[in-house]
Amino acid sequence: MTDANVSPHHVPVPRRLLPDEVHCSVEPGTALLRMETTGSRQSLLDGAWWPRSRDVERELPPLITALTEHLGPITRVGLDASAWNAIPPRLVVDDRVVHLDSFPVGDDTVLITRGDNDHFSLMVVPPDTPPEAARTAMARAVHADNATQAAEILLAGPPRPAGPPRQPA
Repeated sequence: MTDANVSPHHVPVPRRLLPDEVHCSVEPGTALLRMETTGSRQSLLDGAWWPRSRDVERELPPLITALTEHLGPITRVGLDASAWNAIPPRLVVDDRVVHLDSFPVGDDTVLITRGDNDHFSLMVVPPDTPPEAARTAMARAVHADNATQAAEILLAGPPRPAGPPRQPA
């Protein structure tokens, strides 16, 4: 009997934080969300987004449309001014005005506001991030007990395999 998480050489294979089918389908332009139904969210991030470019007018509308399907109408988006090309004061997305706020914070996140005060924080994976690193960072960001800042997750790199290194055959 073999365990799916152990290789034939009995070296544990690192577990991915997302099911394989989701992990493989994550590509630029993807947002991953973790929705909590409790009033207080314990982790720092509610999700992760991997835009294809730094063009706000091209990248934000599909994200807002997708988020609206799950969260309801989005009223405001806060962006790091240093991470994006020209940020307009507002966008019209699906016939709704969404106000954009820009701050020179350099914190690798985008803040989404639903209603008056309900905020969601998404880690922004830089568009030029290699796919495996982006997938790993996004999986870490949506982990339920994540207490790590977005910048630290992005700098951490892929997880190291557990156990001793394999010896060549």
